[in-house]
Amino acid sequence: MATESEPGRRHRRCTQDALDVPRVTETRGDGDTPRRGSLCDRHCAAINNVHGDLGCHQHHPRGHAAVSPQLCCQQHSEEVCESCVVKTTLTAENVVEANKLSNNYKFGFKKWKSHVTARPWEDRSEIVKELYSDLNVIRGSGGSTVTCGNVFYLLLFGWWLSLLYVLMAAVMFVTVVGVPYGRLCWDLAGYFLWPFGKVIQKVEIPKSHRKLDACKADAGESSALLGGPTPCRWDPWCWVNEGHWQRAGTAVWLCLGYPVLVLAHGLVCVTSWLLVFLIPVAKLSARTAARVLLLPPEQVHIRRLKMTEVPLDAEVILCCYHAVNPYYYKYAVDGINVFAVNLLPLVLVTLVLGYVDSHNRLTSSPVKFTLALVSIMPLSYYIGMAIASISAQSNFAVGAVVNATFGSITELTFYITALIKGSRESNRCYAEIVKSALTGTLVGCVLFVPGLCMVIGGIFHQEQRFNSRSAGVSSALLFLSVGGVFAPTLFSKVYGKLVCGECHNVTQNPLGHYLCHNCHFDLMENNGTLYYSHVQPLVYTVSLLLPAAYLIGLFFTLKTHSHIYDIHISDCHMPGHHHSAVVHWSRWRALLILLLSTLCMSACADLATEHISPILTNSTISQYFIGVTVLAMVPELPEIVNGIQFALQNNLSLSIEIGNCIAVQVCMLQIPILVLFTIFYPTNFTLVFSDLHVYASMFSVVLMNYIFMDGKCDYFQGTVLVMVYFILLAVYFFAPSPSGC
Repeated sequence: MATESEPGRRHRRCTQDALDVPRVTETRGDGDTPRRGSLCDRHCAAINNVHGDLGCHQHHPRGHAAVSPQLCCQQHSEEVCESCVVKTTLTAENVVEANKLSNNYKFGFKKWKSHVTARPWEDRSEIVKELYSDLNVIRGSGGSTVTCGNVFYLLLFGWWLSLLYVLMAAVMFVTVVGVPYGRLCWDLAGYFLWPFGKVIQKVEIPKSHRKLDACKADAGESSALLGGPTPCRWDPWCWVNEGHWQRAGTAVWLCLGYPVLVLAHGLVCVTSWLLVFLIPVAKLSARTAARVLLLPPEQVHIRRLKMTEVPLDAEVILCCYHAVNPYYYKYAVDGINVFAVNLLPLVLVTLVLGYVDSHNRLTSSPVKFTLALVSIMPLSYYIGMAIASISAQSNFAVGAVVNATFGSITELTFYITALIKGSRESNRCYAEIVKSALTGTLVGCVLFVPGLCMVIGGIFHQEQRFNSRSAGVSSALLFLSVGGVFAPTLFSKVYGKLVCGECHNVTQNPLGHYLCHNCHFDLMENNGTLYYSHVQPLVYTVSLLLPAAYLIGLFFTLKTHSHIYDIHISDCHMPGHHHSAVVHWSRWRALLILLLSTLCMSACADLATEHISPILTNSTISQYFIGVTVLAMVPELPEIVNGIQFALQNNLSLSIEIGNCIAVQVCMLQIPILVLFTIFYPTNFTLVFSDLHVYASMFSVVLMNYIFMDGKCDYFQGTVLVMVYFILLAVYFFAPSPSGC
């Protein structure tokens, strides 16, 4: 860690991603001014030692490599050499994953936590391996099976599923020819009442012994305990050599019993899958319907593991110990998190209800608005993963274009559709909602996102450090962008004319005090001379300068001063590991998903703006509050989850950069794009914000810069940011709605 021995000594610190970084090597220099013969020598030697100790093949995305002290100091100035001590060494399974990790540290690129390639099975922890098991592995004594999760299964599924099997057993006994299946249902009724600690096996019966075993059964010898076949007196068709598919009992089973049980298991499977943490129950039901219920009944044997030893020659079909596994939030299907998979059908439901039920006969407008807003979350996830996948498999230029084009597509889609609807209805409330959402995104990403990450990360890490220089670059861009965005507002305050709706003389004296309501600065007096001649040119000028400043920031951080984010990606070749990249989504597949998700995002945004009118009209809550909370933060939930995951693994730099990058893009990209859009499609959107938006944004940026000044933080500082954010939300909650809405 960095230490302080005298005033003026600079901190040197490293950040790490604990999941992919088994080791972070930190070096530090001494003295106020670094000397080429001392600090640089130790610095370059430390870099080479890191490379040598890892024993890995190093990937240097920005062209950095292990160098000698002389070459290091020839290539860089003293200031650069001093800052180059900050190194971040990351390990990746393959080149594609290395590119993804490298992109996480690039300014302007979307930060993505999940893997874009399939991780080697041997690199996964035992907890993760258990998530993908097929419930056919017999383990040693794992303790008592009486747990809260198993009892929850009994109350939710076990009792009625067992009762259904008892009824099916009675039906099959009545048919006579289905008696073997009746016995199977009776045994499965006891199994599904409490399946934990029991095993279902498939026992193969040699063909040469089938007739002999059946005759012994007729003589009164039962082989049920020994695992033999069902007695012949219960199944007159058991002598058929062609198999059980030609038995009369099998036909009766497939017509009467199997369809009912498949429907029941399907219901259990879908319900438990949607609950995520009950996915073991979903696997149990799916494997039962697809495998157990289609086997010959004499080959299915249920045993309690504590009572008898499992034969080595028997195939284990099912063996379940726990119904609930809290780690299933990590479960992924083809690289997609299970929550995003479960929310995808909600998108289809939203689109069908929104465009088919246009007259609100099935559902109301608030319900459709809520569904549309929730549907934006999984679509944001798919867009983020598609961008990360394309960037990791492409060169820098393609990755930069994709991130710049689609990085803010979620927010811009909603804003543009809202402005179009407000323009068609001549309702300026939509423009005010968009301004509130822009301010809410800025304030939330500056205060709430890093504050929440600091609090959650601080619970597990007493003190977290981050790259203060990279945070300083983002802070400088935020100051510039906030000043530019609110410059037209400040200009209007100085030169605009204050107009009030109602004024009352309090003292009954013409020279006394007046109490006025609904006051605002009018920019359209004298046929809008002030606005069109002064404010509007200023808005266009700012909208050109802000993207230019963003490009300069990109060039500064990614080209001339890339050492600020200097990282080294190591691809460690362990014995027995295969490092060929098996990507979840190819570039063309990722591009297709990106375009489809963007199209669905546009449709959901259109539905949200279409059905927000009753909420704005009938709600007693301030429209400011709706804009800065629901409309601003819901689309950012996937980014918030990524930030929390980085903070939990002691990589607070990326958590902070997530919020800073979104805030910078709001001011330097999204707002200029909206201004450009109003040129081609006239709307009520003007770059003049209310006083509340100005004060909240400026105060948030100043506070964030103060907190990030020393490059270290704890949960207390995070609590301060979160509490200030909630105080601002309280102000918005009690604030009156915008005038004219």
